[in-house]
Amino acid sequence: MKISDWRVEYTITLLIIFAGILFFIPTSLKSTVQANIISKWKDCYKKLTYMQDVILKQEKEKILTSFKRAKTPDQREDLIIELIKPYFRLAHYKIPRGYKVKFMDKTAVPKTSVYYIDDYYFSDNKMIVGIKDIPNPDEKNTLFIMTFDINGFLPPNTWGKDVFGAKIYSDKVEALGKDLSLQELKNDCSPSGKGIGCSYYYQIGGNFSD
Repeated sequence: MKISDWRVEYTITLLIIFAGILFFIPTSLKSTVQANIISKWKDCYKKLTYMQDVILKQEKEKILTSFKRAKTPDQREDLIIELIKPYFRLAHYKIPRGYKVKFMDKTAVPKTSVYYIDDYYFSDNKMIVGIKDIPNPDEKNTLFIMTFDINGFLPPNTWGKDVFGAKIYSDKVEALGKDLSLQELKNDCSPSGKGIGCSYYYQIGGNFSD
């Protein structure tokens, strides 16, 4: 074999290896970022359950009575904020209206959806926390829904990718999607789904598949 031929083959081999590295690095980086976001969501959910445990040890009936006595949604929201502020240290100002969240299938969240949030707040770690007031609470119904954009303003601002949520009851916390079957969770936590069920799916060890 001539030296020139060897150099050509060697160069081609290096180019192939380099191309392979470039091909796999974005996928690997994307997986690492997603794994980090999921880990932070799990930590966030632990904080939610801790919050609920503390509330249960306090005057639960008094909290429910206060919610029922609130005459307007704004009054109820003020109660919610005061309730969760010690645990998530919400900022006093709301997120600008330009911030939008979409479903995993890239469709917009309609205003008629229970998952459409009007009011968002920064937490102390720049995470964006959404609050959805649920009127007429009682022992069995949801008091409110909380959503968490783990990386704040950074994209993709998408359910199931960096946005997750939970229902807050008077006596428990449930990640959104807990009422779905495993197959329904898999379908929802996919590019053709809404991504809502990912909140619970990741809590039980599920993985997102592109």
